[in-house]
Amino acid sequence: MSSEHSSLITAPPGGVWTDDVGVITGALELRTTCADDGEVQVSVRYEEADEWYTVRGGKAELHDPADAEVLHSVLAAVLDRPEG
Repeated sequence: MSSEHSSLITAPPGGVWTDDVGVITGALELRTTCADDGEVQVSVRYEEADEWYTVRGGKAELHDPADAEVLHSVLAAVLDRPEG
């Protein structure tokens, strides 16, 4: 069963690197999607925007797809650093 998790974050100083458009900054939404086979993709978009961007290094495979929620929580904690 595939899963999707999202959180509102504020990018750290220097922003979040993406494969698609380089660095993005400010108020963002972080999304982690995990397919049934454990393939994970991490993406961000400007809050309330339509277009998603793949986070650099944001593609991986989990041994257990049930870990996707924990992975998302860790990523949100690392990336949500408005004060540095």
